[in-house]
Amino acid sequence: MKTGPPPRDQNISPLERTRYTPRGLKREQVGLGDDQLFTSKYTEIIGNSPSLNRTLSQVEAVAQTDSTVLIVGETGTGKELIARAVHEQSLRTGHPFITLNCAALPTELIESELFGHERAAFTGAFNQKIGKFEAAEKGTLFLDEIGDLQLEVQPKLLRLLQEREFERLGSTRTRKVDVRLVAATNQNLDQMVTKHKFREDLFYRLNIFPITLPPLRTRATDIPLLVHHFVRKYGTQMGKQIDIIPEWGINELMTYHWPGNIRELQNVIERAVILTSGNTLNLPRCLRQQQTHTTEFPSCQTLRDVERDHIINALEETKWKIGGPNGAAVRLGLVRTSLIYRMQKFGITRRSS
Repeated sequence: MKTGPPPRDQNISPLERTRYTPRGLKREQVGLGDDQLFTSKYTEIIGNSPSLNRTLSQVEAVAQTDSTVLIVGETGTGKELIARAVHEQSLRTGHPFITLNCAALPTELIESELFGHERAAFTGAFNQKIGKFEAAEKGTLFLDEIGDLQLEVQPKLLRLLQEREFERLGSTRTRKVDVRLVAATNQNLDQMVTKHKFREDLFYRLNIFPITLPPLRTRATDIPLLVHHFVRKYGTQMGKQIDIIPEWGINELMTYHWPGNIRELQNVIERAVILTSGNTLNLPRCLRQQQTHTTEFPSCQTLRDVERDHIINALEETKWKIGGPNGAAVRLGLVRTSLIYRMQKFGITRRSS
C-alpha cells in the first residue's frame, strides 16, 4: 500500500499519480482525492498528452487571427470543444459563438438556416428569419460535419467566404457580414473532391488552417484524467459521492481502442455512475469481457444504435405520431423535418419496432 504525499517526479504517469492520495488507498484501487489532477485555461478540454498539447498549440497560433479553421477528426474527438477554444482565445470572444450541424437538416432547410429567409420566401415561411451567419455577427460560426453540406449550397457558402456578403432567401438585398468561420468534419474532404462530392474551390477556402484532432487511442495517458473529470461531473449531477475507481477498470479503459473516442468514454462513465450505489465506481462488466481484437464492447451498443433505439422508443410512445405538440419530434427536442431526416438516415420505418 502506498501512502504519503505524491512523489516529486513530474514525469510520473497520470495513472500512477492518481494512486497517491492524502488518505492513501489500497493498491488495487485508484482514488479520487481532493487534489487538482489537471488545470487548464480550457475548462472542458482535459488532458496533457503530447498530441493534445500540439493541438492546443495550434489553437493558440491561429486564434488571434481571423483565418478560417478546418478541424478534422474522428467522431467523438471533441471538435466543437476545439472550435470553442479558438473562439474563446480570439478577439471575438465577447461576441456570439453559433453552431450548426450540416448533417442534421434536410436540403430544403439548410440554406434557410445558414442565410435566413424573408416572409413568404417559400411554402411555410410565415415570418422573416435571420440565418446563422447574421446571428454570429462579429463572432464565430461553427459548421460541424461540413462534408455533409449539400453541393447546391456550397457555391453560396464559397461566395460568402470570399466576398463576406449574401442574400436571404426571397430577398435581392445584399448584406455584409463580419463572421469568423470554423468548420469541422470526420470525412476526408480531399478524397470527396476527387470523387466530385465536394467543391474543390470551397475545400481550399476552408483548408487555410487545418487542425487534426488525435483519436483517444493515441492519448492513453489522458484517459485517467478524463475518467476523473466525468466521474466528478456525473457524480455531482446525480448527488453521488464516488471516491474510488477500480484499478482493473482504469487499466482496461487505457488499453481499449475507443472507436467512439471521448464521447464513447463519456457515455461509459455516465452509465457506470448510474449503476454505482456506494463510493466505488461500478464499471460495466462488458469492460471485463474485452478481447484483444474486439472492435467494440461485446455487450455495449454503439452510439448510432443508441440514437436509433431512442428515436424508435419515442415513436412507439407517441404511437408513431411524428409532428404536433404530442408527437415524437417534440419529445426528442427536434423539429419535425429533422426527425424525418434522422428516420431516413437510420432506415427507421414502422416495421422497425
